[in-house]
Formats: sequence, C-alpha cells, structure tokens
Amino acid sequence: GIEDCDDGGDVEWLAGKIARMRIFADEEGRMNRSVVETGGGVIVVSQFTLHASTKKGNRPSFLRAAAPGHSEPLYEAFCRAMEAETGRPAGRGEFGADMKVALVNDGPVTIVIDSRARE
Repeated sequence: GIEDCDDGGDVEWLAGKIARMRIFADEEGRMNRSVVETGGGVIVVSQFTLHASTKKGNRPSFLRAAAPGHSEPLYEAFCRAMEAETGRPAGRGEFGADMKVALVNDGPVTIVIDSRARE
C-alpha cells in the first residue's frame, strides 16, 4: 500500500529490502534464502486496503491510502525497481482494478514492512 508521504526513496528501500529478505528455505528447511538467491520472481499487486483504519466504527476508512495520481507512478517505479533488483520481469496486477487474485501460501508467513520506520 502507498501513503501520501511515500516517495521514490521508499520505493528503492523497499525493493532492496524485499529482494534481499531471506524468507525462502535453504537445504535444511530454514528461512535463509532470498528471492534473488532462489532465482525466483515477484508479483506486484497494488493494494490500498493495507492502509485501512478500523479505529472508528465498523466500516474501514482508507483515508491514509494515497490517491491514484500519487500512488500509480510509485507503483510503476516499484515494479521497475523490483525488476532491477531481481534481474527478472515482475508480474503485475492491473493498478486500481478489482481483481481476483489466487495464490498458494507456503507457511503461513506474513511479514509487514514499513518504509517510514525502515523495518
């Protein structure tokens, strides 16, 4: 998800962090290999709902999510940065579209990365 305060520096930092994050199993089954080390690829899907606020009431608010005019160029830049980091084409969702996304998780593993906090 992209917020109004996000910029090109966040894009570059996130792409590097994700490409080098050791989240894939090595020969001993330990999370010790990056997507680059495995020769794998990435799929990038824009998802403004990651910035949902549920603080007030029962209907989520998405006010923290950046408007498309700000977020789409950053999404495209992130896709290009991931391609540069991995050396492979990035699969892409259609920006702003309502999509059916199917995947098989190997885990469960969910890691939240915050470019503001650099963690």
